Amino acid sequence: MTRRCLPAFCQFLLRFALCVTCVAGSVIGSAHATSIEVYYAPEDEPLTKLSKIYDHASRYIYVAVYGLTSPLAVKGLVEAKKRGLDVRVITDRERLNDQKQQTAVETLHLAGIPILVNQHDGLMHLKQVVIDDEINASGSMNHTGSGNRYNDERLDVIRDHVVTTKARDKFLAMWKDDQRFYLWKP
Repeated sequence: MTRRCLPAFCQFLLRFALCVTCVAGSVIGSAHATSIEVYYAPEDEPLTKLSKIYDHASRYIYVAVYGLTSPLAVKGLVEAKKRGLDVRVITDRERLNDQKQQTAVETLHLAGIPILVNQHDGLMHLKQVVIDDEINASGSMNHTGSGNRYNDERLDVIRDHVVTTKARDKFLAMWKDDQRFYLWKP
């Protein structure tokens, strides 16, 4: 490189470094607003962690889950409803053939928690919890004892307003979809 090109090249490097610094600062700045906790079953007992989060919810808990048989999950949702939270559940109609699932859903229903079940051909296989526009928990884990203590499962607890409001909007769209879901009654 000639001496005349060197100042132009240095200016380019300086601009590039400033640009990288600005982008890195944006990414780092947004990383502070988002946190992700990852729990694996069986060693972390992810449903136990999630039920503790239920205890701190202040406005709503929306649960979309295929399997819901754990007394721990049911207790947490019923207690949240008793505290005055908006608690709603969407689950799969085929899972209602399981006696434990029926018992869990009946208990939630008796506590005043509305439950939707799918009426479309596919499974309602989403495993997601949305809490207070701030927490979105998702992964492979069902709300079952096996999903908490025996199976190989993962639960990601994402604390991010933007991600969580998107998850909330998806839940509410499903909730309003009377072509694919219906209100469960015993």
